[in-house]
Amino acid sequence: MSKLRWRPALGNASLRAMPSTHDVGGASGFGPIVREVDEPPFHHEWEARVFALNRRLLQLGFYNLDEFRLAVERMPSEAYLASSYYEKWFIAVERLLREKGVLE
Repeated sequence: MSKLRWRPALGNASLRAMPSTHDVGGASGFGPIVREVDEPPFHHEWEARVFALNRRLLQLGFYNLDEFRLAVERMPSEAYLASSYYEKWFIAVERLLREKGVLE
């Protein structure tokens, strides 16, 4: 079996090579996954709004799913680890809209 070689994401040497902070599959030290009984899809109203906003922006073609995922993955490690699931979404949406000139 050949050795696994990591290559820069998207072939762009300016991006960090994988794996990165968001790529924790199989990593230990994060503790157990705790599931709430009857867990709601959203814990706060703003989470549902971020979900709906992202879905609509994707539908309208402001960005695509790959761009969205990469925006989440480009978060600084400290911010990524300190943010909740939908906080990551919000940060990614804001970043993409700024990069595309929709927000200033």
